[in-house]
Amino acid sequence: MRGTGRNSAAPKVRAWPSQADSPTTWSNDRNVLWKTPVPGPGASSPVVFGDRIYLTCYTGYDGPGSAGSVEDLRRHLMAFRMEDGLMLWDKTFAPVLPEELKIRDHGYAANTPLVDQERIYVFLGKSGVLALDHQGAVQWKVDVGMGASDWGTAASPVMHRNILYINASVESGSLIALDKSTGREIWRAGGIRESWNTPILTTSPEGREELVLAMIGSIHGYHPQTGELLWTCDTDISWYMVPTGVARDGVVYYLGGRSGTTMLAVKTGGQGNVTASHRLWTQRKGSNVSSPVLHGDHLYWVQDQRGIAYTCNLTTGEVLYEERLDRADQFYSSPILAGNAIYYLDRMGRTFIVKASPQFELLAVNDLRDGSQFNGSPAVSHNSLILRSDKFLYRIGTSSEIRNTP
Repeated sequence: MRGTGRNSAAPKVRAWPSQADSPTTWSNDRNVLWKTPVPGPGASSPVVFGDRIYLTCYTGYDGPGSAGSVEDLRRHLMAFRMEDGLMLWDKTFAPVLPEELKIRDHGYAANTPLVDQERIYVFLGKSGVLALDHQGAVQWKVDVGMGASDWGTAASPVMHRNILYINASVESGSLIALDKSTGREIWRAGGIRESWNTPILTTSPEGREELVLAMIGSIHGYHPQTGELLWTCDTDISWYMVPTGVARDGVVYYLGGRSGTTMLAVKTGGQGNVTASHRLWTQRKGSNVSSPVLHGDHLYWVQDQRGIAYTCNLTTGEVLYEERLDRADQFYSSPILAGNAIYYLDRMGRTFIVKASPQFELLAVNDLRDGSQFNGSPAVSHNSLILRSDKFLYRIGTSSEIRNTP
């Protein structure tokens, strides 16, 4: 969904080689190759692996006033066939109780799965981390803490070599490294507070591998094999951190949205508190929810509440444009790069396609509004765009794209 490592540093999804190959025009009755109902809502993103799409959702309970009780809550991991959207299997998981009675805005399925050749890895908050094979059989399950939040849990698993990393800030105030084959805990770093972003992996200018995570007030760099805390950098962002960072050439870039400073760039490779020596720039145009895209020498993002699209220079942080997307709703999904365009999907189902250029150019606006809510980020594969809402899973393309599906 966010490229290898989920960091968007160099999007490595199977994107279109040129903008001419990508679908830029669709609606409910045009260029929707298929539309499949899903059992319930979710804010997680679809993940494509081979000829399958994996997705999570939840059913049975949606807070006070909904049908059922929290004991009826079920989380789902589903596998769909890329060719026609057929659901191949649906695995359900009962909650570990007591569960939070009301999750504000995001629901009980906000963590995106991670998939490799052997397994699908799902993080279900206090209900644990699970690994399943591609037929849906559980291979292992690990608890990572019993904490809960009325904002729920949202960080997604990320993998490097044989290690699966879990940001369990909500569940135990921890960053946890697990053996991907067995679930065995390899290391645990504590003190992770108010952090809903997925860790990113990068390499410092000196060639040192680092695992980087943002939390309230600071960014931390860890040794990915041992969990040793290598460095910290103050952000001057005074509240929780949700957007996942991106990295390029030994520099990490983070957004936040709850204080005067809402974006910063930090050079990796330091030791101790590196605020004075490695914080390259800060600026005040950020986002509180959606993550940025890095492309060429620029960052692209959208302000989640006001629907304003931005780009800035990587080296200086200078904002090069600030353009309101007309009649846009909130943006909870993160943008993606496809061809030479940025795709911004709002919560009502409108996708704004903007040229990936330091000069703003709106290429198209596409509308899937049908009463659904869109919180997950799009996925790109098989010359198609895969979208999820709280009611449906969609494959967007053209009629000729069906022939490109294995």
